[in-house]
Order: sequence, then C-alpha cells, then structure tokens
Amino acid sequence: MDTDSMTTCNSAHEEPSPPVQIAVCQVSSQSLSLRWDPPAGDVESYIVTCSHEGEIVQETTTDTNNLTLSNLSPGESYSLQVSAQLRNGRKSEPAVTSARTNVPPPEIPVLSVGQETVSFGITLTDDSVKYTLELEYCCETQRGSLIRDDSSTVEVEGLIPGTEYTFNITRIAENGNRSKATSLSVFTEPSPPVQIAVYQVSSQSLSLRWDPPTDVPPPEIPVLSVGQETVSFGITLTDDSVKYTLELEYCCETQRGSLIRDDSSTVEVEGLIPGTEYIFNITRIAENGNRSKATSLSVFTEPSPPVQIAVYQVSSQSLSLRWDPPAEYCCETQRGSLIRDDSSTVEVEGLIPGTEYTFNITRIAGNGNRSTATSLSVFTEPSPPVQIAVYQVSSQSLSLRWDPPAGEVESYIVTCCHEGEIVQEMTTDTNDLTLSNLSPGESYSLQVSAQLRNGRKSEPAVTSAHTKTQLGSLLEDLGLEQHYKEKLSMSTILQINEKTITDAPAKCNSDLPLYFLKKLMMVNVTARKVKSMSRCESTCEGASAKTELDLDDLLNSQQSDDMLNPLDIITALFLCSDGFVQQDMTLKMSMCQFSVPLLLPDCDTKQCTLMLWAMRDIVKRYRPQSLSESKGFIEDRIVVSELPMISFVRLGECSLSKSEILNKLLSNSEQYHNTFVHRDMECGDSPRRISNGLAEISWYLPCGNENMDIFSEPVAVANLRGDIASFETQFSFLCQTSAAVFVFFDSLDSDCELLMNKLNKAQIFLVANHQSSCFSKDALMTVATKLNLTNSNILLKVKHMNDADFIEKLRKIVRGIVENPKMKISIEQMADIARELRILVDEDCPECQSANKNAEDITAEIEDILKYKETQLPLQGQIWKELSRLEKEEFRLQKVGSQNIEKYKSDLQVEKEKLREKQNSHDMSNAMTCFIQAISSPGTERSYFLKWLRMNLDDLSREKLSDLREQYKKKNQNAENKEEIKETDRQLSNSSLGTEHFFREMGQIYEASLSLPEDNPSHQQLQHLPKLCAGLLLDGFPLELVDGDASNIPLRWVSDVLSQLNDLVSPKNKILVVTVLGVQSTGKSTLLNTMFGVQFAVSSGRCTRGAFMLLIRVNDDVKNILKCDYMMIIDTEGLKSPELAQLDNSYEHDNELATLVVGLSDITIINIAMENSTEMKDVLQIVVHAFLRMKEVGKKPKCQFVHQNVSDVSAHEKNLRDRKLLLQQLNEMTQAAAKMEKKEENKSFTDVMEYSPDTGNWYVPGLWNGNPQMAPVNAGYSEAVYELKKNIIQMLGSCESSANNILEFTEWTESLWNAVKHENFIFSFRNSLVADAYMRLCTEFDKWEWEFKKEMYNWVTTAETRISNFGTVAGKSETSDMSDFLTHLKSEACTVLSKWETKILENLAEYFKQTDGHVYLVEAYREEFVNSAKSLRRETESSVINQLKAAADNRQGMKEIDRVKENHTSQIEDNVCALIEKCRQENITMTDEELDQEFDEIWKKTLNEAFPQQKATDVFAKVSHCLRSNLSHKGSHACQLLSQEKLQDCGQGEFKYTEEGFRKQFKGEINKFFNIKDHVMTLQKIADRIVMDCKEIVADKVERKNDYHDTYIQEILHLIDERLQNNHNVKTEIKFEVSLKQHICGFAARQFQQMHEDFLRENDPYRCLNQNKENFCDDFKDVFHKRDQCQKKAKEFTEQYLRPAVEDFVKRSLGPDIIGEMKTRFEFRSKMFFQCSILQDLLRKQEFDDYLNYIRKYDDYIKNWIHTQIAEHFSNGSTLFEFEVQHLKSSISSINIAINKAKTKKSGNLKTFVENVCQKLGDKLVISQDALGAFMTLNNADQELFAHWLTESVKDMETDLREKFKETSIQMKLKSLHVNPQRELLSQMTGCGKQCPFCAAPCEAGGRGHKEHHASLHRPQGLSEILWQGTEKLLTTICSSSVISDLNFCRNDTKGQWHPYKRYREIYQDWKIPPDASLQASDYWKYVLVKFNNEFAKAYKAHPADIPSTWKSVTYRQAEESLKKTFTIKRE
Repeated sequence: MDTDSMTTCNSAHEEPSPPVQIAVCQVSSQSLSLRWDPPAGDVESYIVTCSHEGEIVQETTTDTNNLTLSNLSPGESYSLQVSAQLRNGRKSEPAVTSARTNVPPPEIPVLSVGQETVSFGITLTDDSVKYTLELEYCCETQRGSLIRDDSSTVEVEGLIPGTEYTFNITRIAENGNRSKATSLSVFTEPSPPVQIAVYQVSSQSLSLRWDPPTDVPPPEIPVLSVGQETVSFGITLTDDSVKYTLELEYCCETQRGSLIRDDSSTVEVEGLIPGTEYIFNITRIAENGNRSKATSLSVFTEPSPPVQIAVYQVSSQSLSLRWDPPAEYCCETQRGSLIRDDSSTVEVEGLIPGTEYTFNITRIAGNGNRSTATSLSVFTEPSPPVQIAVYQVSSQSLSLRWDPPAGEVESYIVTCCHEGEIVQEMTTDTNDLTLSNLSPGESYSLQVSAQLRNGRKSEPAVTSAHTKTQLGSLLEDLGLEQHYKEKLSMSTILQINEKTITDAPAKCNSDLPLYFLKKLMMVNVTARKVKSMSRCESTCEGASAKTELDLDDLLNSQQSDDMLNPLDIITALFLCSDGFVQQDMTLKMSMCQFSVPLLLPDCDTKQCTLMLWAMRDIVKRYRPQSLSESKGFIEDRIVVSELPMISFVRLGECSLSKSEILNKLLSNSEQYHNTFVHRDMECGDSPRRISNGLAEISWYLPCGNENMDIFSEPVAVANLRGDIASFETQFSFLCQTSAAVFVFFDSLDSDCELLMNKLNKAQIFLVANHQSSCFSKDALMTVATKLNLTNSNILLKVKHMNDADFIEKLRKIVRGIVENPKMKISIEQMADIARELRILVDEDCPECQSANKNAEDITAEIEDILKYKETQLPLQGQIWKELSRLEKEEFRLQKVGSQNIEKYKSDLQVEKEKLREKQNSHDMSNAMTCFIQAISSPGTERSYFLKWLRMNLDDLSREKLSDLREQYKKKNQNAENKEEIKETDRQLSNSSLGTEHFFREMGQIYEASLSLPEDNPSHQQLQHLPKLCAGLLLDGFPLELVDGDASNIPLRWVSDVLSQLNDLVSPKNKILVVTVLGVQSTGKSTLLNTMFGVQFAVSSGRCTRGAFMLLIRVNDDVKNILKCDYMMIIDTEGLKSPELAQLDNSYEHDNELATLVVGLSDITIINIAMENSTEMKDVLQIVVHAFLRMKEVGKKPKCQFVHQNVSDVSAHEKNLRDRKLLLQQLNEMTQAAAKMEKKEENKSFTDVMEYSPDTGNWYVPGLWNGNPQMAPVNAGYSEAVYELKKNIIQMLGSCESSANNILEFTEWTESLWNAVKHENFIFSFRNSLVADAYMRLCTEFDKWEWEFKKEMYNWVTTAETRISNFGTVAGKSETSDMSDFLTHLKSEACTVLSKWETKILENLAEYFKQTDGHVYLVEAYREEFVNSAKSLRRETESSVINQLKAAADNRQGMKEIDRVKENHTSQIEDNVCALIEKCRQENITMTDEELDQEFDEIWKKTLNEAFPQQKATDVFAKVSHCLRSNLSHKGSHACQLLSQEKLQDCGQGEFKYTEEGFRKQFKGEINKFFNIKDHVMTLQKIADRIVMDCKEIVADKVERKNDYHDTYIQEILHLIDERLQNNHNVKTEIKFEVSLKQHICGFAARQFQQMHEDFLRENDPYRCLNQNKENFCDDFKDVFHKRDQCQKKAKEFTEQYLRPAVEDFVKRSLGPDIIGEMKTRFEFRSKMFFQCSILQDLLRKQEFDDYLNYIRKYDDYIKNWIHTQIAEHFSNGSTLFEFEVQHLKSSISSINIAINKAKTKKSGNLKTFVENVCQKLGDKLVISQDALGAFMTLNNADQELFAHWLTESVKDMETDLREKFKETSIQMKLKSLHVNPQRELLSQMTGCGKQCPFCAAPCEAGGRGHKEHHASLHRPQGLSEILWQGTEKLLTTICSSSVISDLNFCRNDTKGQWHPYKRYREIYQDWKIPPDASLQASDYWKYVLVKFNNEFAKAYKAHPADIPSTWKSVTYRQAEESLKKTFTIKRE
C-alpha cells in the first residue's frame, strides 16, 4: 500500500480535535460574535450550537473560524459550543464557552419639567422582554432613587425648584442583568417671585416690587453661652408664619453627634468635652422637606477648673491633695495638670496603681505672679494580681498562674492555707509557682499579693483548690481517670487496635494499663513487667553519656520513685473495670499463676471489696494424697472449695521480703515462680501509691505425687500489702478467715493491742529477722507471753540460717497447719464475715443478685440433666435431629430408590411440617420462659445472668460427668456389662448442658413459630428473639453456628440473627472471618482464646461441639489496614472425634464441618498436634477437600498451619525436612481429592491456594510451663501465638478481595450450608454472591460488547456509503480501482477491530483488578470472557469483510449501468445544447410546442441507438455451486444426495424429516427403550428453528433491494453449519443435513433470483432515462427561453436525490439507537435478567398458550416477545422520534455545510455547483449518480440564488420528514431498518442458544467463549414433553434434583442405555446442572405445572402428571419470590 493511502487509512480513524481559544469578541443586546482558532487536522466545517437554559436556540454551520449569532434575546445568558467536523462527518468534542447579551440602555426623552417635578417617557426596544427601571437623582443638597416598570412614564416628585439635578437611569432585566446607565442633567423650574406690586406709576414708566421666591432661609445662629460640657444657641425665625425644624450636627476630633429641634426653640448641646473645639453645622428644614443651606461655626468649650497641692490620702488609682496653686503631675507613662482654688481639698484620679508619681505644685497670685514649685513623690497603692488560676494539680502539688497587675511590681507573695492555718508562704518574682509537699485529697486556700519596692503589699487575690487523691493522681498518670466511673468493658479491651498488633513498647505511663492488659489477655506471664521505655531510655542514656568515674552519680541514678509499682497498675485496673473485666483478669492472672486480689482497697473511700465475683470463674483441678492411688481428681470452682487459708501480714517495717519468701514457699527448687510481686522484681521496689491494703490470694494445689508436692493438701495463701496498723479491717478479716496468720516484723511494740484482738480465730505466728538493728528480744518476749505463744509459733531468721533453711522451716510449720487445719473456709463463706466487718462484696450489686436469682430459678429444677432436657428443652431433642436428617435427605435423596423424586421430596416436606407442628404443640417451658425474660433484661443484668447460668450449668455438668466417669470406670472392670457400658457412654455424651442448649432451644422455638400463620399470636410474639441474640453477639457472647448434636445449622434462625446484627451496626458492617480446624483436644479453643483474649468454652465438661462464632470490634485506627469493622472468630468442633468415630457418617460429618468453616473463613488456622501423625494425615485430607472446593467456587481462603507442642527455638530450621514432607503429603492429598472431586487439573496444594512452606507454618510450644496444677502458662506459647496473630492481621490486611458485609456473609453461609447438605463427596456449589458477581461481570461484558458492535455498525455504515459513492460524483477516493479501495477499507476495518478488541481485553483486566464486588469469586471465568472477546472480534471481522465485499461487488455491477445512462444523457444534452446554440446565433424564436417537437426528435434519435442488454444471472446455479462447495468435505455420498434432486425443485413446501433414513442408519442398534419418534421430533424442531432463521435472513436481504451476492448464501450456509454444530449431541445423518441445506438453499435461491431480476428492472438504463424525459424537456425549454430555473431545480434536486439519501441515512442509523435504548432497560441488561423478565411476564399473564409457545417454540416466542417489548417501549413515539430528528438534523447540517462550501467555489454552471455539493456529502449520504444528469451544462443560473432556494428546499424537506416520522408507525419503521434490533437483541440475550438436555431450560452463561452451559432455573421434565415410561403421564422430575439422586435416564444420547443421573456429565460434558440452591428454587415451575397440568397433558397427548401434595400449596407470591431469589434480583 502506498504512503498516501496509508495516511488516508490512519486519518479516517483519528477523532478530530475540538477548536481552541474560543472567545466571544463582540456582544450586543441581540447578538454575540465568536472567534476561535482552528484545531489541527483537515477540518471541513464547524458546527456552532447556541443553547439557553439547556435548550438549543440556534445551530449553525460555517467553514470559517468566526461567526455572529443574531436574533438573540437581550440580557440572557447563552451556552456556546463549537465542534469541528471532518469530511467523513465525524465531529470533535465541542469547545464550550458562555456569554450574556447586553441589556439595551433606555432612551430617556424628558416629557416635562416643573418646579418640583420632572417627567420622563421611556419606550421599550422589544415589547417581548420585560424590564424594570432604576432611577437615581441628586443635586448638591438632595439625593433619591425610584424603581418603575420599563414601559411607564416616570415622574420624579419632591425636587427643589430652580435646582440642577443629575439623573442616572438603568434598565434591569428579569434575571437581574443591568444595562449601562443613561445620564442627563435637568434644571427644575425656578419658583416665581411673590408679593409683586406696582408701587410707582408715571406717564412713561411703572415701578414694580416683589419678594424673592420662597426658598428656605438659612438660620441665624447666635451663641448664647458656652460651658465645660455645654453650648447654647438661640435661633430667631425671619417669618413666624412658616414652621421649620432644625437639624444640628456637631463634631470634634474624638466626638460626633446630632440633634433635631423646633426652629423657634433655644438649642442646648450637652455632654461635650471641656476645653475642646467643636464645629457645628445647622440646617433649617421646611415642612415639605426642603432644606436650607447649612450654617457652620466653631466653638471652644470651657476648660476644667484647676486642682490641688498636699497629699493627704493615697489609693491604687488616686491621690488626695490640699491645693495651693495649680498642680502638675507625672510618672514615666503619664503626665497631667490641675488648677484648683487655694485651700480646697483636691483628689487626683485616673492614676496607675503601684506607680511612683512626682507632683509639682505652684501658687499663683491674682496678678498672675507664680511661686516656686514644691515637689513630692508618692507611690500609688499596688493592685492585686488578676486572673489567678490553678492550672495543674497532683496529689501533692498545686501549680498556680496569674496575670501581673498594672504598675511596678517587684515580687509576689504566695500563701497556702489549710483549714485556716498557713501551710506554706513563698515569694517569687515570676507570675507562676508550684506548691509541693502538700497532703493528698485536701482543700487549700491560695492567696497571691503583689509587693512594691517600698515594701507595700497589695490586697491578696484569693482562690482555692483540692489536691488530687493518691488514686486520682495515679489514674491520671495511667490515663484511666475517665474509667473510674465509666468502667472498662470487655468489648473495649478485646477490640483490635493498633497497639494490640504492634510490638511498640509502652512509651509513657498512660500506655502501661493497655500494655499490661494486652499481655494478660494473651495469658503472657511477662505481663507484670511494666516499665515504660521513656524511663528506661533516659536511665540508659544518662549512664552511657558519662564516660568518667562518678560514684555519686551512680548512687543517685538508682531511683525508683518515678517508676510505677505493678501492684498499683493492677489495683487501678481492677478499680476501673466492670465485673466482667475483673473476672476475666482474675481468671487469666490465675492461669499465669499470679496472685489475684482477695480484698481490693480504694484509698479514696477507705473502703475495700471482697472480690468474690471476680474469682468465681476460676476452676481448679487437683489430686490430694487421698486420691493418688485411685488416680481420681477434684475439679471445682475455687470460691466454693473449702480450703485452709494461711495469711501473711506485716507489722511496721520489715527487712525480710514477705512476698519473696512466699514465692519460695510455694515453688519447687527446680521451678521458681513469682506468684507475688516483691521488691526484687522489675519496678517491685517502686513506692506503692494505692495498693497498700490490697490482700492477694493464691493457691497451692497438689498433683498427688509425693516427690513433687510441697504440701499434700490444697491450701490458700493470702498476702496483705502494707502495715496492718494502717489496715486493721483487712487484718481483722484475715484473722477471722485464716487457719493461721504469719506476722512479719522487725520491731514490736510491747503493748501491741492489734495482735490481741479476741475475735481472732487464727493461730498467730511471728516471723522476724534477728539480724535487723531494730529487733528487740525483750519486746518479742513480752508480746509472745501476752499471746501465749510457744517456740513453734515464732520463726526467727538468725545469722547462721540461710534462705533455703529458713524457707524449709517455714514450710514445715505451714505443712503442719495444712495437714491438720483448725479451720477450712470457702471464699463464698468469707462473704458473710466481710459484710460483718463492713467490707463490700462485689457480688452484692443489685444486677448481679437479680441475675443470680434468675439463673437459680432455672438451674434449681435440674436433677437429671437428660430428663431436664427432654422436658424443658424438648424442641431440640429427637425432633430437631429428625428435622435435620430430613433436611439433608431432601438435598441428598439417598433413600429415594425408584420413587418419583419430586413426590419423595414432597413427602419429606410433609414430614417436616408435621415435625414443626409437633414442635409448636409444645408449650414454652418454664425454663425457656425464664431464660427469655432474663436475657431481655437490661445489658449489665443480662450479662450477669448469662455468666451465672453458664457457671451453674457447668457445675451441674461437671458433677454429673464426675459421677458418670466413676460408673464408667467401675463398669469397665467387668467386660460383660456391655449394654450398661454403652448406656453410660451415651449418658456421658449427652450429659453436657450449657447456655448453648438454651439458645438452641430459642432458635427452634423461633423457627417453629415461623411455620405458623403470620397473624398467629405465637408467630408475632417471638419475632423479637433474633434481635435479642444479635445484641448478645454484639456484646461479645458466642453464638452457636452449627449445632454439634444435630450436625445442622438452623439457617433461618442464624440468618435472622445476623440480619438483625446488620441492622444494629450498619453501615459499619464489614467483617473478616478467622476459623480454626484441627483434631479434637488439640487446644483449638485455647489457641483462639489466647490469640484474641476471648472466652470460648474450654472446661464445660467436654470438648466443643459444632461451631461457635464470636464478634470482635475493630478499632478505627486499624480499619484502614483491615478494611473491615469487625472480625468474626469461629471455633469448631474437633475433627476425628472419638465420640463420632463409631458412627458410619463420621467422615462425612468432618467433611461437612471442614467445608463449611473453610468456605466461611478468610483465614483458616489448621491446628496440628505433632504427637499423632496418623490423625494429622486424616485432618489434612479433610482440609484439602475443603480448600479444593472453595477454589472451584472462586474463593481462595488463606491458611496457616500451627504445629503445637514444639518448643525448641530452632524448631523452624530443624523442621525444614518435616515441612517439605508436609507439602509432599498435601500435594498427594490434593491429587487424591481432585480425582474424587473430578477436578484433576489440580496437581499440587499450591494450585488450590497460596501456600509457602516457610511462611505458612508456625511452631507453638506447649501451653503449660511445668506441672499444670501449679504451672503458669508458658511464655513461649503466648509469644508464639502473638506472632501468629500479627501475621494473620497482616495477611488479612494484604488481601486483594474486600471484606464481606454481614448480609453477604449471611448469604454465603446459607448457600454454603445448602451446598454442604448436598454433599456426597462430590461438591457442587453456586452461591448467591457468586451468582451476583457473575451476573455483574456478564452485564459489564455485554456493555463492552455492545459498544464494540455499535462502533462497528457505524464504521460499516460509513464504509458502505463510501463504497456506494465510489466512482460517482459523490465519491472521494484517491484511487479509481475498486479492488484497491476495498483492500484499503479491509485494512482500516482490521485496525478498528484490533483497537476495540484491545479495549475490551483491557476493560476485562481492569475489572478483575477490583477489590470490591467479590470479583475474585468469578476469577475462574476470566479466560472464558477473554475467549469471548477474541471470538467476537473474529465473527465481526468475518461479517464486516463479507459486507464490504458484497457492497463493492454491487457497486461494480452498477458502474456499467451508470456508464450507459451517463453516455446517453450526455448525448441528449449535447444535441439539445447544439440546437439552442444554433437558434441563438440565428435569432430563431420557437414556441413551446415547437420545442417539444424538436426535443422528441432528439430523444428518439438518441434512444433508438442500441442499448446494451442487461443479462440476468442464474442465481440457482450460483447457489448450487456454493452448496456443493460447502458439502464437498462431507464425502461422495453427500454429492450423490445432492445430485438426486434439482435445486429448483427444493424449498417449495415445508421441510419434513421422516424416520425411514434413521431406521436404516441405526438398524440393529435399537432396543426397546430407544424412542425413534422422539429423536425424529427433536431433529424436526432443530430443522424448523434453522429454516425460520434462514428465512428471516433472506427476507432481510430482499428488503434492502440490492443485487444478489454469493456472500448472502454463504452466510446462510454458515448459519446452518453453526446451528448443527451447536446441537452436536443430537445424532444426525448426512441425509438430514443435505436435505435441510437443499431445502433452505432452494427457497433462498428462488427469492434471490426474483430480487436480482427486480434489481435489473429497477436499474434498466432505458427505463430510467424515459422516466426523466419530461424533466429533460422542461429543462430544455427553460434554458432556451432563458428562464430562471433556480427554485424549480433546487426543489427537484432535493426531492429526487437528497430526500431519499437522508431517509436512507436515518434508517441506517436508527437500528443501533433502538438497541442501545432497549439495553438500558432492566430486561435487557443481562441474560439472567432477560430470562427472569420473560418468566415474570408469563406469570403475570397466566396464559397457557404463552407457556406452551415458550416451551415448544422458544426461539419464536422470545423473538415475538422482544418485538413486543420494542414496540411497547417506543409506542409513544417520543424517544424514537428524538433519535430520528437527531440523525435528520445531522444530515441537514451536513447538507447546509456542503452548500456553503460549494458557494465559496466559483463554478460556471449549476451542474458544477451540484457536483461540489455531492462531493461534500459523499461520506455520509448515498447520492444517485443520476443527480447530475438533471442539470444541463448551459444552465448558467445564479448559483447564489440557487443556493438560497436549495437551502429553503432543504428546510421544507426537513419539515416534511419530521411530519412523516411522526406519522409512521413503529411497526413500519422496524421493517425498514438496516440493522434489525429484534435479531440483534435476540442474539445477545440468548447467547449460545443451548438448552438443558433434560428440561430444555435455556443456557444463561455469559460471553461467547464459555465452556460450560448452565441455567438458573430448571423445570419439571414433563413440561418438555418427557413422559413416564408405561403410564404416559407427564414427568414431574426436575433435573436439578435428579442429578443428586440414584436414578437413571435413557436418551438417544445414551444410545438407549440407562445411565445414572449422577454421572450425567459423562454424556453432557458441557452442561453443569447444580442441585437447587434451596428447596424453593423450583416453586415457579411447580406452580405452573399445577395450574396448567391438564392443559399441558392435552397439548402433549399425555396423561396429567401426579402432582406432589406440597406443590399444590405453592402460591403465586411464592412462585414470584422464588423467581427473584433464583435470579438474585435485587431491584430497588
């Protein structure tokens, strides 16, 4: 291809740039002038659009770069758009600007002028526009304004006579726009003279006298008097008959004022400043408002009198003097003087406080002589400080700040008083001070006085303040002050925030509580290490900075005062937490083997609290020596265990560390643990600020091993912090509750009354350090004697005794007490003693007591747990288990046998209904009534209730299980008691009773109530239950997701609870899910509890059953990382449970659970205990199955393998080989699972999910660090779990997919569980979220596909236009060879196709990059849509090339015809022109008759010459050739069949296919089940559909009236091949194909032959010329007579050539517009919506014939349906008319531009002018070559005039076409379109056209390249004419049920053999028929079959179906709802 053609190719596709630098260069009231710079490129013209308020006012076309828009409205704003247009009609984006026309200034003729009035008349320039006038006027003394209507005469009144006024008049439009002001000056008429009189007369003269006109006289202003603050004026009138008022204005530099008074009054101005010059302006105002000129004068007020001499009184701001002469005074910042009478007392005011003043006093005699000045200095009194404020308060200090007073203050004296006594007095020279060493919690009075240099003090400024209490101060340091009243809750502590997932240490004291809680919640034994980093760093930095030796500095640096004692932090947290946080802290501290608070002090209130509730959840297990042989153990709550308690207290100071001694006492030498905080621990030596008075408790619990146990029996150990002398109440409590009290001391008071309390029940032991300098042997002797103590009661640490010996001696004493205790008491029993001592008990709060009572009411009735469950919780027993079994059977159909599936399912539903009725027959039990009432109570009480109930139930279960275990042990000793052993084993399994059973019962009550009518009271009364449960879930309580006993999910209950939860939290409802899977008893719940601080049950008598979900809030600071609002934690039942191992379906149960939790989770933790590799393999196999299934769904959850009980620090490295082995096992299991799941393309575990052996494995040490009875939790365990938690958070944060919201999670749960219920190790799943995501992908792809197709439609339309104009006057091609031009167009088409293919692929790639919309779920379909895009390009390319080729060939065929017509026309024109020329030369005149004769002769002579004959083509021969070519690859038999019948004889009737050939083909292969009639009927249906489609194509081709082309028949043959290929499952023979093609080609050839002949006839040159004979003759006569032809020829050209071209253009453009408009409707957005809309329409109409046609003639029905939808949508005509007008305007615009362009070219005649016009329109309109023939060369009319008439004719044409478009019906318009909207929409909405092989439901898969067909809604097979063998009844079986049954099917596709439905894909590999997502999915078709059962039977000549009973209850509404749910329709 040459360079020029390449350039043309490229430019044809480049969009034109918009014009630039658009500007409005001139504006008038009715016009706007625009100018712009031309853009780059070959621009043919510009389209200028002028719009006003969104409506187009003018649209003009110009070829210059400027334009003036006229006839606009004045004062209006216009939007102006200029688009550049290329030759091919493409327009650029518009350049936009806006402008406003001017408001015309008014014309102001002065109508009349009076003395006080002026009248104007204003005339409008345009009566259609309304204006108002604003008139302003002024003179020197007057100003005013008016607003009047524009058209009125305006009169201005109240003017001053004889005065010049300036008038400014502005016109204002309605929108507020203003014109320029018009100005003029006018003098009012002067007033006439008054009192005119003749006062002298002579013979020749008259003397006149008159008064001047009565103007307002200015006032005379005599000043009457002047004072210091007043001035008086007297004004006298000149004429008393006139009344005036006076306006007086006055001003000085600092004052301004005005007065109005009567004219005759004396005016006095008051309030003036003495000794000041004032200017007064006084104006006289007449009654009519006229004003005189102002009279001005200047006046000084009198000065103030003089002042004083001697100081006799001084204040802060004044001095009192006795005067002599005038006085002057000054300071540094002030100066003044006074004059007073001699001897008077004078006070000087306005002085500055605290300032030294110098006074100079002089005496002045009457003659003015002055004495020498006397001077003195005086200090004014100082002012007190101001704004005194306490800005910082601590427990021992107050910080003050104040503002300095005015004056010269030298210092401030600060006094601090307490209860009237001065505590501190300090002096400072700054304005702030901190008072230290104050007492905590006291009120202080604070005074601050200012002191001068001379010692004078001001009055004190006073305030008061309270020091903080020690508690308040500490809480402030810890950032907990707000929580002292608003207690910390579990939800606050457990929420995931930045601090919980980062390793940042505590940087300040306020970080310490959360740091402690974070570690404690994860049971980390290092939690009490609470030093903040700022303290550590400052200490380290200070030490490292010193390089020299400085021992003093080292000594001083070891200060711990600024560190916080861990006990203070713990005490503060307990004081600031609610009861549930306290309980959880206590439990976790106990697990860490920390001591826990027994008595909690509050140093503010001096009260302490017994922490009974806080300890109530601690359960301890131990084995005393008495049970060591039997291996029994005791397990009980520690608060109810009666144990001896030994207390340790301190009296005074003690050099021994009591707490450290206790730690050693309770620890083995091999394993020391800091149970109690002591002075040698980190921060343990920091002073305790609030924890003195704290009594802690811990326990020693034996394990039954003599070698390990320190004490053989359990013992409680209490430790009181602080001196018992300060905490007598606590000491008294311990003495009354302890078996022994050990008192540590260094020195004793010999009186020691505290130890001699008679109420003490405990033995007293004295412990002292003999080496202490304070130790007194005598005092000890005295006290011991008084207490009657012996040596055994006294323990001294003497010099020769080391710590080990001392501890051992102490142990012996304690051991003796423990083994023979005088007192045992439980903590519960201690509560009574506490109350006697007025110690608070935490359980005594009303909420706790009320909750306890409610819980007791429920549990008090429990004697036998099994019987209790049966009577009080009856709904969840056998009924619920049976319901669960029926639900699964409904889905799995394992026992259907040979029964009718749908009847079997119906029977199951009836059974379920009966069970629900049975449930509803039970009245709500007392226990459940109490339970529901209790959880309906307010939040705190509800939480207490659930805790009480859980603990009480656990206690009962524990007791019951303990007894059963003993029975089981005894019965196992006798192997013969097998039945008894089995019964005991069953009781062990069923004896667990927890809160989950009550919630489970509540769920069943709710679900059962839903089966009742809505108006039933029970139904209504129970609707609030889900909301109750949702509130609990939000509060952090676990909710049972899977019922572990029934292995089922109560879906409706769970869904409604989650729905209510969503309502509670919306819009913050995004969740991420973390789950755990693993073998039973491997610590899964403990792992989750440790990781998230939650409380999944781990000690309720047995392991977790089922699955529980719990919600944790995500804090705002982490939401941007996790992109969620909550994290849902799911704890699951252990796999490989021994209890279930004996059941046949245990593996199935594990599979269900694993599939569910993996499917629900974003991250799954696989918990592996390393001890059992066999069980590990089993678990991995289950897990791999689950992951594989999720991968197939499109969800790829992440997983982490946790290997428990691996403690070595090098475990990760050492286990490299194990990890590789694990991966190898995972790969093997993946292959095995893939084979089982029929997904064998998955070869390795990494194919299923993202997994790295290095990052996906975590090694966690064992939980306990030693013997569990006394061992703390292993710190390594907590740290490893914490690292795992951080990794999980990080992985969740990096997820590409977005979090689900709660409703999406609910949908996912429902769909997943329904899929699991189908489970038979072959998993099939179609979740609503997947369907929704797939539908959105299809919708988007359809949109891109339509954009592609529309662009190609437009391109092909333009290309066909260019081809049609090729070689004509309108053609513009640079080549004259059609083949070259066609090659160029093909290349251009490929470029455009590639561009749009790339665009679709890019759109697809961008779509899959999204994180929203669950795009990841349809990742598996990506390749299908990529293939669809490529397929679309290939198909479109083929179609485009064929269209171009056909158009080019047709144009080539027309060239010869055009040449003949052109030659003869030219010959006629030459002869006529010669005749005219001759007549003109010879001046011959001829009449019209003579001219007619001459023309006839010329015409006959020319046409009598031989015309070339147009020979008709034999279309039959061409079609036959194409048919043979098509069948050539089918073999010789096909050719023989073709030869048997002529094509001319084919296609004359209906196509009928017989059985004969088929029988011969398959003779011997047919058995009794093989139905030939069915097969023949199927083939006939296929043939009928193909014939109908082909007939439509033929009709469409014939409608266009083009010539025949081979591509037409090739297109038809391609369609036949494609349809036969699509039905490849239906066995066909070669004869069928040949017969079908012959039939179609026969009728097509017949139609095409006729079309071809009609085309030749229509375009016969002889006929065409004769048609134009009259026009030629008229032109001849007009030219001869030199008549003006302009108007006539313009109209002729317009009507005969332009109008057909414009109509054709509109028809070519309208089809894509209609398609685009229809695709905006819901019905046509996607295939699923399309199918749903059709079915909804059928349901609404409820017409049997419609259903029958839909099923039998699906293609016909939907074609008609689409046609109806189009007709209805455009029935009002407005939308379609808009499209037509849009294209009409576009073509008219192009024509006008072409006319304007042609006008610029000088042409010699009209023919050349028309040629120029046609050339400009060549890319847009197809103009006949005959157009030029109508214009004779000699027609040299005025082209300007012709252009004018042509423009007018085009306008008339536009009007006519508008009317025609309005009147033409939609049906007629649809018939004439080039692009058939009906067919195109059908193609897009039906896609591949495949139908289900069983029920004929249409495929809805998106894209063209899908590999699998699927339908959302399958139907009973009887509707598709499938009958029961033998009974001939309609079949009710639905294929979506059959595919999971054990039934078989027999079809032609199975060659007459029975084949299992379960293996249907072996026959129909490309169909995917998933089981129904819900049992209601097919309700639509059930309803239809029930309604029209008899009608269908009659139509199919069969017997009616046996309708299952439950089908008959399906209502219209249920059918409609099932339809919406199936198609996931969520319309607003």
